[in-house]
Amino acid sequence: MLETEATPTTVRVVLVDDQPLVRAALRMVIADVPDLDVVGEAGTGTEAVELTEKTRPDIVVMDIRMPGMDGVAATKQIMSGPTDARVIVLTTFDDDDYVYGALRAGASGFLVKDMALEEILTAIRVVAAGDALIAPSVTRRLIEVFAERPPAPPPRRPLDGITDREREVLTLVGRGLSNHEIAADLYISVATVKTYVTRLLTKLNARDRVHLVITAYDSGLVTPHH
Repeated sequence: MLETEATPTTVRVVLVDDQPLVRAALRMVIADVPDLDVVGEAGTGTEAVELTEKTRPDIVVMDIRMPGMDGVAATKQIMSGPTDARVIVLTTFDDDDYVYGALRAGASGFLVKDMALEEILTAIRVVAAGDALIAPSVTRRLIEVFAERPPAPPPRRPLDGITDREREVLTLVGRGLSNHEIAADLYISVATVKTYVTRLLTKLNARDRVHLVITAYDSGLVTPHH
C-alpha cells in the first residue's frame, strides 16, 4: 500500500440525530476540513449502535432525544461493546438530566446545538485526541449540573492507591478547573498537572477528564455545595 493512501490522522465520525437538517449542517461543515471524515449517519439510537459496530468510528456525535432508543441508551450500548469510539452528546442546556445520564453511560463530553460550528469541530478533535475538557465554560456547566441536580447518593467509591497530591488535583478537576488553573492553585507547573491527571486516569480506570469529575463526586471529594 502506498503511504499516501494511509491517513491515520483522519478522525472518523458518525453523526446521529433524528433531524436530517442537523445532520446535513454538521456533515457540510465537516466536509470542508481535511482531518475529519463522516463515515455514516443515523437517525435513531438503534441505527447508531448498528452503524458504530459496522464502521468503527473514532467519534460518535450523538443526539440525546430521539424516538425509540434515545441517546443515553444508545451511548450505554455502544460503550459496553468492543469499541474504541468516543461519544460526544449533542444537546441543549434544557436537557441537563439527559446529559448527566449520557456522561454516566460513558459519553466523553457534550456539545450544545447552538455552539459555533468551529467550536464543534474543535471539540470533536479534542475528544478524539483523548481529552474531554472541551471548553472551560462547557465543563463548568457540567459541574453546575452536578451541583444543581445531584443524583441519589451512590455508594461512595473508595480512592485507594492515590497520593494526597493526586487527591488534591482530582478535587480541583472535579470543580471544573483547567490544568493552568490547577497549576496556579497548587503552585506547580502545567506539565506536572498533566502528569498527575494522566496518573489519575490510569489509577482510577477513567476514560477521560469528564469521568474524573464523576469520580470526584462519587467519592465525596467534591459535593454539590462546594
